[in-house]
Amino acid sequence: MKTRKILSIAFIALVFGATSFAQKTVMVGGAAMYPTKNIVENAVNSKDHTTLVAAVKAAGLVETLQSKGPFTVFAPTNAAFNKLPKGTVETLLKPENLKMLQTILTYHVVAGKMNSSDIAKAIKMGNGKATLKTVSGGTLTAWMKGKNLYITDENGKSAKVTIADVDQSNGVIHVVDDVVLPKS
Repeated sequence: MKTRKILSIAFIALVFGATSFAQKTVMVGGAAMYPTKNIVENAVNSKDHTTLVAAVKAAGLVETLQSKGPFTVFAPTNAAFNKLPKGTVETLLKPENLKMLQTILTYHVVAGKMNSSDIAKAIKMGNGKATLKTVSGGTLTAWMKGKNLYITDENGKSAKVTIADVDQSNGVIHVVDDVVLPKS
């Protein structure tokens, strides 16, 4: 009887414990982001990320972002790209600027999967700041203001995470409200 009770409690703990780790579907740009799909498969459905998707395609990074990863992507919205000086996006999309475009896009990517609680832990361990190494070789500084998560680029420009923890089969996306740029 005692063994059965212990097994019942263990089973309940396992079931409820497992559900707390279950990945959830999040809405971004009017579309469901399914944790069973990869970064590109989800991003192409977001109305808020058409500029980012076009840039990823132009940069030849689709295959990379569809690979196993895992990746942590700080994904700027169309509104974030619109904050750049007029003509910047069009200039970056030109074939002769491929390397620069790739560098800017991979500056928004960190190898490994870091959800917001992982980043918050790193910030706490770093006494209020965490340095994140980007795939491009640069660094982003993560920090919190109240309950809001921010990243700051090497030039001192900050972007706020507006939607955190959008789980993907090959990582996680955090939607940001600004485009961050590596030191030029």
